[in-house]
Amino acid sequence: MEYDDLLSNAYKNVQQTENCGRFEVLKVEGHNEGSKTIIKNFLQIASCIRRKPEHLAKFLLKELASSGDITGERLVLSRKVSSKDINDKIQKFADCYVKCENCGKPDTQINEEGEKQFIRCLACGHKKQIPNKF
Repeated sequence: MEYDDLLSNAYKNVQQTENCGRFEVLKVEGHNEGSKTIIKNFLQIASCIRRKPEHLAKFLLKELASSGDITGERLVLSRKVSSKDINDKIQKFADCYVKCENCGKPDTQINEEGEKQFIRCLACGHKKQIPNKF
């Protein structure tokens, strides 16, 4: 077989998966069950913004004034919340705790130094203290 034929055959056999891009804040997939809101793709959202699910959950619960917990791959909130409100809060989290305030790139990591936590940009080297510890 020729190279082009092999390549075409490989593309046919590869299964498409829903991946996030270099940096993409995924939209919430969820529903309401009674008085609860369930975010089905919570772990995938946390993975795409490269932060611990516990950190994102703590931020969302505080911002949405709700209690809740992570169950499997889902986040269960104890009250009804619209998808728009949740998406807005996740975007706020990304702006505050993921994107570098100096260069705007998402290539950051959270480091602990003693009692304090810092966001350090791997692209430009900028370092900023996180005001509230996770």
